[in-house]
Amino acid sequence: MVGVGIRVIRNQLGITNVLGAEEEPSGGEHIKPFTPEKAKEIIMSLQQPAIFCNMAVDWPAQHWTAEHLSEVLHGKQIRFRMGMKRTDTVPQFETTCGYVEATLEEFLTWNCDQSPLSGPFRDYDHSKFWAYADYKYFVSLFDDKTDIFEGVIWSDFGFPGRNGRESTLWIGSMGAHTPCHLDSYGCNLVFQVQGRKRWHLFPPEDTPFLYPTRIPYEESSVFSKINVVNPDLKRFPRFCKARRHMVTLNPGQVLFVPRHWWHYVESIDPVTVSINSWIELEEDHQARVEEAITRILVCALKTAEDPHNTRAWLNPTEVEETSHEVNCRYLNRAVSALFDYYRTSKVVEAQAMRTNREHMKKEGLNVHNHMEMEQTGGQDLSLGVVKQEAASLFGPDLVPVILTSEELPSKTGSIFEGDGKDFVGEDGEHSGKLHCTKRQRMMSKSEDAIVEQNAPNSNMAPSQTLISTDDLLDCLLNPQVTRIVAQLLIQGRSLWF
Repeated sequence: MVGVGIRVIRNQLGITNVLGAEEEPSGGEHIKPFTPEKAKEIIMSLQQPAIFCNMAVDWPAQHWTAEHLSEVLHGKQIRFRMGMKRTDTVPQFETTCGYVEATLEEFLTWNCDQSPLSGPFRDYDHSKFWAYADYKYFVSLFDDKTDIFEGVIWSDFGFPGRNGRESTLWIGSMGAHTPCHLDSYGCNLVFQVQGRKRWHLFPPEDTPFLYPTRIPYEESSVFSKINVVNPDLKRFPRFCKARRHMVTLNPGQVLFVPRHWWHYVESIDPVTVSINSWIELEEDHQARVEEAITRILVCALKTAEDPHNTRAWLNPTEVEETSHEVNCRYLNRAVSALFDYYRTSKVVEAQAMRTNREHMKKEGLNVHNHMEMEQTGGQDLSLGVVKQEAASLFGPDLVPVILTSEELPSKTGSIFEGDGKDFVGEDGEHSGKLHCTKRQRMMSKSEDAIVEQNAPNSNMAPSQTLISTDDLLDCLLNPQVTRIVAQLLIQGRSLWF
């Protein structure tokens, strides 16, 4: 945190520089280390997770401890997910957890190790269970207190008008966690309010090593079959190739999780409170088509297998009807929305090209050669420059989450695993630049891994077990396969437009 009395000013890039304690801003106003424009530029260009510091010190939400929220909610019932404090190799998916409807006050009493003889937590020994009020949307939780939305100021990160209305609340006890998964839509900003959480993150290129599955099914979540804090390497040997990035998020910090980064999140303090918002991206339009295809196939095959036991495979967060007719309508809406986006984008692009062409004529330049150059290399070069610039901003106010060693830290590990001052990777290079400059090499390794994932292992004896519906779905709904199917579907439909 920036100390009292330290004044900061912005330079031309939108970054602030510390001057001196004697130059306090008038009125005690805190000036952020990044302007909203600069913060958004970083978020939209950075390809690795990073922590923003000193960006939310004046947010009212920084005071929203579980105790404070208990008073605000005045006894409102909240659903808690109950999980076991155990360390076996099987992930605790939401379909295997218990659930409790309770107030925050009842949760806090139970969490003080006062296992009640009555009440909603009476069946859960605090020494053996954790509780997690996860995925609590502000608009539902605070439907009668909408003024509270203004306490979350995502506009500081360059998203005007975005506040608690587009946010989700997470409250948990020690040990509460989310199984390893990736989000199909958007990127993620996470503000830590109370307590600490440890994040285990893996890059998108490591997807083949995370053994993706869509069972349990939840729209926009691709789960891993692996308990990444206690992996079964005999069953999942390729996981040893995954590149774990790990960091502990402290109160007041905001974590940026780029698109499609895998993450496992665990509470490591007695009470934790977090607020997050998923930021929409252009890629989400096609992702919605992929998710619609996934929904149709999962629901069709799993309901055919057992039409009366949806709880075994459908995540409790999924409450919508799962009929084939409804799912087909969902797919058609997703495809239509994608083409609407294409048409709008082409109009904007055509206008921009027309303006650019007129400018080029005035300059006496060859428009066609210029456009050809842009299409073949200009855009990549420009994007590379932006990524390099974002990585160069790493410092006290923007801390990269770096690659960690294979050994997992203890529960009382350091704030930033690895040396948070030097930000140096395993081969001695700057971590941020390493990720940008070696991305192509990572992609190449990922493609090799996909082939390896689908190839039979000559060292393994043939399996004696029958192929299950879930085994089939794991192949049909592998993220790479779903992407190809969506692209084929889109190409076929484009002939009609």
